Amino acid sequence: MSHLLFALLSLFSFATLLEAQWKLRENVYVIESEWNDETPAKRVELTCNTPDDALPVYWKKGTELKGTGKTLIAEVKEFPDAGNYTCLTANTHEIVSYEFFLITKIDSNGQMIRSILKSFKEPNRTFLKCEAKNYSGIFICSWMTENESPNVKFTIRSLEGSQGDVTCSSPVAHTDKSVTEYTVQCQKENYCPFAEEHQPVEMFLEVIDEVEYENYTSSFFIRDIIKPDPPQCQYVATNGTVTWTYPRTWSTPKSYFPLTFRVKVESTKKHKIQVYDAEEQSIQIPVTGPKDKISVRARDRYYNSSWSEWSSHCR
Repeated sequence: MSHLLFALLSLFSFATLLEAQWKLRENVYVIESEWNDETPAKRVELTCNTPDDALPVYWKKGTELKGTGKTLIAEVKEFPDAGNYTCLTANTHEIVSYEFFLITKIDSNGQMIRSILKSFKEPNRTFLKCEAKNYSGIFICSWMTENESPNVKFTIRSLEGSQGDVTCSSPVAHTDKSVTEYTVQCQKENYCPFAEEHQPVEMFLEVIDEVEYENYTSSFFIRDIIKPDPPQCQYVATNGTVTWTYPRTWSTPKSYFPLTFRVKVESTKKHKIQVYDAEEQSIQIPVTGPKDKISVRARDRYYNSSWSEWSSHCR
């Protein structure tokens, strides 16, 4: 009976160890740590990858000796517990194998606590934002961090099962005061702008800040993330006509991908804003003051996409 009890306890302990971590890639594991003072550390089993079981080995984390023998039980909860655990030979001190542990913070419900990225206000305080200027299958994804983590690293890809492969460029950083925005250009392979989309694109972003791990997802149809570039416009003072052209980056032919437009007139004298809707590429507006500001923006005519930014002033 005692042998059976011991076996059951050993099996339970092994199962607990397995649940404490998941493999990110070769030799790199993520530990889910409940972020409060009451929850105990996760116990993780490390095994030295040596072909000779009789070879004396020991474990180090940085310069700290963690234990001897082929197997080591590590307790991981806080960031100082994470990092690189290295197995070395006792005689020659050569590295035999290593395992690197990252920590992802979770709450009491097992949900990931995300704090590395800074959210965009629009749309809906999202962390990973993707937009397309047209129906070519090319889109831009972006995310932001505060300028406190110079060593943060990113990996972005599409999840398996998304319709068509997606390739992305390397992230480009744009720093503005306390925030850095990263952008990548992605392209959905074999995308047909004239066909109906049946499966969404699912983008997956992994973020590693030293030993902290987080991930973010964004699922969308290309048609839902369309945001045209602003039109180019001009104002003819003699007859009060505003004219504009389609954005150069917009899909063609215009007959199949028509835009609808909105014209804004800001009166500096009366502190009043008037807005006019139009489907053609010109509109005649009432007499305006010499310092009034006129601008135009565009949106897909047949699908409720996002409006473009306002154009430069038409005069």
